[in-house]
Amino acid sequence: MTAPSIARLIDVMAMLRDPVAGCPWDREQDFASIAPYTVEEAYEVADAIVKNDPSALRDELGDLLFQVVYHARLAEERGWFDFERVAAGIVGKMIRRHPHVFGDADARDAAAQTSAWEADKARERSLRALPGVLDGIATTIPALLRAKKLTARAARVGFDWPDAEAVLDKLDEEIAELRVELPGGDADRIEDELGDLFFVMVNLARKLGVDGEAALARANAKFERRFRGVEAALAAQGRTPDQAGLDEMEGLWRTVKAAE
Repeated sequence: MTAPSIARLIDVMAMLRDPVAGCPWDREQDFASIAPYTVEEAYEVADAIVKNDPSALRDELGDLLFQVVYHARLAEERGWFDFERVAAGIVGKMIRRHPHVFGDADARDAAAQTSAWEADKARERSLRALPGVLDGIATTIPALLRAKKLTARAARVGFDWPDAEAVLDKLDEEIAELRVELPGGDADRIEDELGDLFFVMVNLARKLGVDGEAALARANAKFERRFRGVEAALAAQGRTPDQAGLDEMEGLWRTVKAAE
């Protein structure tokens, strides 16, 4: 039942790219112009999951699948590969990386599978002439995620702080270095020191076993919830935040926080 739908989707994509009868917009696109939409669709899938919305999730997964088909079509037009080879490639990779499921290897728990997965990825990098510890980490992924991946890779070969306490000491050092540049310091130096501070925070999250992205998302949600509470309190008085002073909004913020 699935195969005909996939085949139809591939046909639809080919029609959209047809030089004569296709869509003018779709014909003009290339890998670079489509890539931002691919990233956006992945985020929309994640958003549907967070909202626990099955209908939205189904739709967003379809949009993300279309992005895969789109890139595969662009590659096929260049004679590189087609959708079938993309699908066959991931099937082979999943079977190879799960010998405890598809082969005769011993059963693994989640931790053992994670370790084996990383080892297999390291072997693949070596076969692609990417022997460096940090090779193969995409430069286009969000900076927070890339920092986590870079430091986790380095930690696997022993380049790491011994514990979270040592990272906290480094955090104090970086804060002090940032303070030196303030106020009125060189903008480039401030950006550099602030970047160091963020980088150490990523390491602190890793050493504490906390997902930095999830922690920041939680802080975002907390701020949004509380600020909306401040807005609601002011709205009850017929006012908006720009009509209130900082001290008043701080007081309302503390009230909303205490109510939680």
